[in-house]
Amino acid sequence: LVQLVESGGGSVQTGGSLTLSCAASGDTYTGYCLAWFRQPPGMEREGVATIVTSSLTTAYADSVKGRFAISQDSAKSTLYLQMISLKPEDTAIYFCAARTRLPFLFPCPLNATAFDSWGQGTQVTVSS
Repeated sequence: LVQLVESGGGSVQTGGSLTLSCAASGDTYTGYCLAWFRQPPGMEREGVATIVTSSLTTAYADSVKGRFAISQDSAKSTLYLQMISLKPEDTAIYFCAARTRLPFLFPCPLNATAFDSWGQGTQVTVSS
């Protein structure tokens, strides 16, 4: 359906910033929900942010609200996650995901089971 390739991960100090990118290819026109998830060390995967491709409606986890921003460049078929004021608790493997199947969900949920296409993950490490 949709192939996703992530980039932009790395190591930063507390208070630093990073921007993650997720390039999409394939049947990108069928993707109406795009999202970022993360999996901290020893913990379960959790939703970070979602965006509805048609309306650009976004949703954020409480832990990142006000610090992270999800956006999409439709012309470049690229999803972004802008992260500022990073904290050690943000350390995790970050995954981009897309929902390309019916039924249509609105708003896009912060639930991994709702998504069917995934990137390989990129490591974000925030030092204390």
